[in-house]
Amino acid sequence: MNLPVIALIGRPNVGKSALFNRIVGENSAIVSEEAGTTRDRHFARAEWNGRQFWLVDTGGLTDDPRIPMDVEIKRQILQAIDESDVLMLVVDAKAGLHPSDTQVVELLRESRKPWVLVANKVDDPSTTNYFEFYELGAGDPIPVSALNGKNSGDMLDVLVGRIPIAAEEVTDALRVAVVGRPNVGKSSLINRLLGEERLVVAETAGTTRDAIDTPMMFHGREIIFVDTAGLRRQSKVEEGIEFYSSLRTRRAIERSDICILVLDATEGLHNQDLKIAALAWESGRGLIVVVNKWDLKEKENNTAAEFEKEAHEKAPFLRFVPFVFTSAISGQRVTRILELLLEVDAERHKRISTSQVNSTLEQIVGRRQPPQAAGREIKLNYATQVETAPPVIAVFGNNPDLVQEHYVRYLHNGFREAWGFRGNPLRIIMRRKTA
Repeated sequence: MNLPVIALIGRPNVGKSALFNRIVGENSAIVSEEAGTTRDRHFARAEWNGRQFWLVDTGGLTDDPRIPMDVEIKRQILQAIDESDVLMLVVDAKAGLHPSDTQVVELLRESRKPWVLVANKVDDPSTTNYFEFYELGAGDPIPVSALNGKNSGDMLDVLVGRIPIAAEEVTDALRVAVVGRPNVGKSSLINRLLGEERLVVAETAGTTRDAIDTPMMFHGREIIFVDTAGLRRQSKVEEGIEFYSSLRTRRAIERSDICILVLDATEGLHNQDLKIAALAWESGRGLIVVVNKWDLKEKENNTAAEFEKEAHEKAPFLRFVPFVFTSAISGQRVTRILELLLEVDAERHKRISTSQVNSTLEQIVGRRQPPQAAGREIKLNYATQVETAPPVIAVFGNNPDLVQEHYVRYLHNGFREAWGFRGNPLRIIMRRKTA
């Protein structure tokens, strides 16, 4: 990560996620009254007074060794503290000083990192007493309200002032949404790619309930993974957090450049997998299909080819999408996924000169003329690539509205054969030739 990091630390339900949302400016972390809703580290870029930084929202520290998830969360909070440049201790002014606050303070002192004490939920300073937090010996508490934004500017002034002065190199990051049904191994896959246990992984389906932005570098390129909770069938989506997570997955696709669809090799291809793939494709995103848990699959000679063939038959657009058969546990072929991300991104931004596009159009039409429609002749005069990411080719003719859908597909396949655009949707639009 090239940008400095500020981490929000505190016990459960003190309003860390609400403050995160207030700073980031969007409803980016799941917030509810259920303690422990934020169970993972959550990254987002933020900016204040011209200073850019990563903001990290962590799970609430409870430190109960009898609860495995609490042990996981504490381990990740320690990792977040280690990676951060500035720490933000969040306490609940309404609830008052809590023994767990003192435990968190001890952790921060041991880190020897600069930190700021923030007393949240001071929605009305005249009725909220936050002075007892001076007992923590952590300096002056900054009273804020994540609910109404009161004093948030002063808080950010102090936080940004604690950021070490350093060059803030910002690269053109590649945003990648990791999507798939629950428990197919999305978090395990990202952990393998990152080389560390960045995401909470448990055997319970849907353990990762929020979309978590996780940056890394590969061959000099910043890649930001957006891990998602998995799209559930709409009929089974429940109220509350699970429903919101499903909506967030759709938002993650919209925020991404390329989607990695993770499938479970032991479960085969589900209709829901195809729906998620179609959603990403129709949204104009690049797409890579990763078949995880391939080490657990009983294989014969052409098993991978047969898997792809079945996918192509069920969703023809997947013929243009690369497949990787891998295992997040063993690490088999996971590096190939990173390589493919860069390849698909290059294809996504590839621009073909107008002369080359026209030459290809001439060859395609020469092999098969567009059929007449309503007794009217159709002539296609020229074409040009009008957009990248995803690529769009405009074909100009005398009667664009009469060109039949099957012929548009024929044009699409012809341009595909010539120029590839592998892993990306290619859109063909018909336009009327101007005089």
